[in-house]
Amino acid sequence: MQSTSSNDSSLLYHTSCECGSSDARAIYSDGGSWCFSCQKFFKDDAKMQTEFVQSKPTFGLIPTGQAGSLAKRKLTEETCKKYGYTVGEYKNQPCQIANYKDDTGTVVAQKIRFADKSFKFLGDAKSAGLYGQHLFKGGGAMLCLTEGELDTLSLSQAQGNRFPVCSLPSGAGNAVKAVQNSLDFVESFDRVVLMFDNDEHGRKASLDVAKLLSPSKAHIATLPEKDASDMLVKGKTKQMLEAMWEAKPYRPDGIIAGVDMWELVSTPDNTQSVPYPFDGLNEKTRGLRRGELVTITAGSGVGKSQVCREIAYHLINQGETLGYIALEENCKHTAISLMGLAIDVPLHLTQEGISNDTLKTAFDTTVGNGRVFLYDSFGSMSTDKLMEQVRYLAKSCGTSWIIIDHLSIIVSGIDDGDERKAIDVIMTKLRSLVEETGIGLILVSHLRRPAGEQGWENGKEVTLNSLRGSAAIAQLSDMVISVERDQQGDNPNTTTVRVLKNRYSGETGVGCYLNYQKTTGRMIETQNPDNAPDFGDDDDF
Repeated sequence: MQSTSSNDSSLLYHTSCECGSSDARAIYSDGGSWCFSCQKFFKDDAKMQTEFVQSKPTFGLIPTGQAGSLAKRKLTEETCKKYGYTVGEYKNQPCQIANYKDDTGTVVAQKIRFADKSFKFLGDAKSAGLYGQHLFKGGGAMLCLTEGELDTLSLSQAQGNRFPVCSLPSGAGNAVKAVQNSLDFVESFDRVVLMFDNDEHGRKASLDVAKLLSPSKAHIATLPEKDASDMLVKGKTKQMLEAMWEAKPYRPDGIIAGVDMWELVSTPDNTQSVPYPFDGLNEKTRGLRRGELVTITAGSGVGKSQVCREIAYHLINQGETLGYIALEENCKHTAISLMGLAIDVPLHLTQEGISNDTLKTAFDTTVGNGRVFLYDSFGSMSTDKLMEQVRYLAKSCGTSWIIIDHLSIIVSGIDDGDERKAIDVIMTKLRSLVEETGIGLILVSHLRRPAGEQGWENGKEVTLNSLRGSAAIAQLSDMVISVERDQQGDNPNTTTVRVLKNRYSGETGVGCYLNYQKTTGRMIETQNPDNAPDFGDDDDF
């Protein structure tokens, strides 16, 4: 808990808070107050200081009051007597009194509830423990914990006052501290059902308390109404008991019991594949899928960027929404290259003879169709900046597919020079973003310098071990595809597209062969790579 006041300040009483809590705001003698529900500290609050002067509550206990039925809360006299929940007066005001007792049955603290639902806490809160704790010796089969005293009475009554039920003394915001103070008692039960309020604070408190308890002990109940008291008032006793018995065992995030997975495994996946523009590659991979990370790798100048543009153009033609982050070129160059694919003209090389109408048509069918978003930058960026851009493209622009070209330039500006570590971090964050947003991510990555005389520009075959920087690239990618070309060989016009990793179907090997046509700027799939026209000179390829 945050420090609320000076060391010599003492707790005066509990009251309502502006956050909506009826009793979570603790008032201290120095004029400060702290809300255990909204976790907000009010320092030197003028209104509260005025209340101090007017009411001057003390620690002295009042007469314990008379136990009887509470008609509005549908609580019987029997239930109220069991827990010592009574009706009395405080300074000539009628009130309800929750009497907190120690192990000997002595009243050590009182929570006073007024008609306007405000509260005051009198006595020694530290000795009070959980409300109702004095009734049970511990060591039983089940203990239920609620957020408030009326909830405890309601749940206890619903199950015939048989099973132990206790409540937090100071609401959800102080739940962890309250349970810690009575941890030996709580841990003595085989099963602990947490039935806190069905709101944000109550749900958080349930998780926080569950983490305190031994594995498999905590069970979290989910109520259809705000709390147990409301359930009783509305006549939903049966549903309240069902929530108690059907409380789910707490498990840390990511742990799922196999027995709970029937609905998940029996529901067909709705994820549909979108084909690559190349038939051979589709046969190997079964297409592109959202929620997957695909890494495309090649040596410098071999053709990976052009392959990415062909994939991007194909996705656009399929009606998909696309984000394109090209870090080695400005967004104008990326846009013109995509436009050129639409009219089979390498516009990035020349626009001679191309009319404005043709250019406008190329624009409207690609980057100008309202479903394409480019990143206007050039060069390296920080990891956090990249994640910000990807998340924005996915969530704000609604992109289903994002291409990042390329990974190596992202880490080129790191301060400590540890490229491997930087790539580990980036790949982990990108993988998490794919899972979070459901996008399909296509990532371009470079290769490390090969050993021996043959380089990537000479058509050396790529393996997973050839990826530059970190094993995390291969480990965290669902698909790894290499692009290979012997720029100086007998067939410099031949590009080999090879599947190195395929988590979806397991099929690997050569997917297809591509030929670059200089006149159109397109890469065309070929079944006979030995009889292909020359690439020509294209530095952008």
